[in-house]
Amino acid sequence: MFSLKNNNQGDFQYSWRGSLLDYITAMTWSPDGTTLAVSSAAGEVALLAVETQELTFVQSSCGLSIDCLSFSKDGQFLAAGGQDGQVKIWGLVEEKPELVTALNNAPAWVDRMAWSPTQNQLAFSLGRNVQVWDADIGDIATNLNFDNSSVLDITWHPDGQRLTVGGYQEVKIWNSQDWNDTPYLLIIGSASVAIAWSGDGKYIASGNMDRTITVLEWENPEPWVMRGFPGKIRKLAWSQVPSKIGTPMLAAASMEGVIVWQKHEDESIGWEGRVLPKHESVVQSLQFQPHSLLLASAGEDGWVCLWQRAKKLAQVLNEGVDGFSCLSWHPQGHQLAAGGQSGELLIWTKGSRAQGFGRRS
Repeated sequence: MFSLKNNNQGDFQYSWRGSLLDYITAMTWSPDGTTLAVSSAAGEVALLAVETQELTFVQSSCGLSIDCLSFSKDGQFLAAGGQDGQVKIWGLVEEKPELVTALNNAPAWVDRMAWSPTQNQLAFSLGRNVQVWDADIGDIATNLNFDNSSVLDITWHPDGQRLTVGGYQEVKIWNSQDWNDTPYLLIIGSASVAIAWSGDGKYIASGNMDRTITVLEWENPEPWVMRGFPGKIRKLAWSQVPSKIGTPMLAAASMEGVIVWQKHEDESIGWEGRVLPKHESVVQSLQFQPHSLLLASAGEDGWVCLWQRAKKLAQVLNEGVDGFSCLSWHPQGHQLAAGGQSGELLIWTKGSRAQGFGRRS
């Protein structure tokens, strides 16, 4: 492992390794941080118990990929969707995960989903539609028609009162208190492929196919548009910690570039961006450490880069993986998990030594 020491942020050390059978498509931590859920292109869904380091498979390989995973806010449910059109939801209250429901939607391909941050409602893509499953009634609560195209991304406002959907030429924002209300429209020049609300709920960002980012301050009719990216915007991430002027930072991944945007004090200038140069291949994932300005980025070059205050390269994590596909911070920020394109699973822990090695035969 090549690393640059960083006394301010602490050194992250490789602490666990395992593997699934194929490309890691998604990974996410449970809200309490006790469990890491991962999925693969082979159709596997597995849970890693952090305390015991035991990897348990709740779904074995089926040859059809699982493409999205999401824990409910209270940690009671885990949902997965993928190539076969099924949305499976497991209950996690008991020691052993138990399948609550399997929603069959073939031949549609479910590749986007998100739980409400305030209620046990799961929104998931279904072609040109978004359906919302409500745990309280055990059924679909609403079916929303995006109309213009297939749904390309889904996210909720932090207060849970707005469901946001991206697609061709628009971002639509529905009122979750009354699904029949006409959705708010944010007009996009091409297609919105990645959307993200800031943690304070004040800003929404749309990463677009035409190499631009649109940022809207909620209830302000004039959005900002950032240009000059090398390719489409693959990922967006907001910092939980604000910058000096009190607004969060926005990080974007485009081709091999990581670009961080910060709002200027002068409203006429808008947002200023800086490029973080290191990756030599496509950046597949990036996230800010919770409650910090430490930014992690993972690329097809096999590097996970840690950027101090989203400016300076602090550490490069490289454990011989051919290429990374995704990463996820532990809710407390002391561990970082990443998934590889060949099925590798790795965890680094702040200031720790290696804790063992696990691999599926």
